Amino acid sequence: MARTFNCETGKLPFTYLGLPLGLTKPKVIDFSPLVSRCERRLAATSIFLNQAGRLELTNSVFSAFPTFCMSTFALHNTVIAQIDKFRKLCLWRGADLNARQKLKAAWTNVCKSKQEGGLGVVDLKTQNEALFLKHLMKFFNREDLPWVSLVWESYYEAGSLPSLAKKGSFWWRDILKLLDKFKGLAMVNINNAKSCFLWTDLWNNKVPMHTYPELFSFVKSKTTILAEAKSRENILNLFHLPLSQQAFDHLLNYSKTYNS
Repeated sequence: MARTFNCETGKLPFTYLGLPLGLTKPKVIDFSPLVSRCERRLAATSIFLNQAGRLELTNSVFSAFPTFCMSTFALHNTVIAQIDKFRKLCLWRGADLNARQKLKAAWTNVCKSKQEGGLGVVDLKTQNEALFLKHLMKFFNREDLPWVSLVWESYYEAGSLPSLAKKGSFWWRDILKLLDKFKGLAMVNINNAKSCFLWTDLWNNKVPMHTYPELFSFVKSKTTILAEAKSRENILNLFHLPLSQQAFDHLLNYSKTYNS
């Protein structure tokens, strides 16, 4: 094929659109071009700016450099720490990498919003997580994207849903690490009910396992999908019988929500 198209035969890993691509998670050294880019920009511009200008540069340029990369990869803590080093230098010391003066405020305070008394500088780790949470939103909404279809067909074609049993590529496993955070922020809007757990997800403004703990203690499967439960002719088939009186009372209340 290479001879036919008169091209070279490449090998993994390689760089595409500035991103290191391969079969395994990129190492710290693979992000060195990103770190070097921040260092070069620091020496080129910040020396000419006052304090207010350096704050603007930190917010609009240095915080934006890793955004494209963070949309695809979970950056190593070492890489984030190195970029933060240059952001601190830009904000407090200009381009002088050997300056010794103390920082004027703790970095955690700098990254707080202005309403909270900070300077509104982006926290890169939080930003990285936020960008990854968008992938989970696209996945559960089954958006018309090639990677969404690929993940569903590769890992969940039997009708299962992502849970604590994380599987898949390094990229997908990194995303699934944020699954609990995503479910703590998102509420399910019931459609076909195939992407919602019956007991552990937030739907209809409730997490059933927390609202009906006694009833939940009798369930046969904690990972029952809502669509599967709704297809049952008899809701009692979901539980170990007999139910306690309190669990039965919960069931009567829950069935009103369940049937709706």
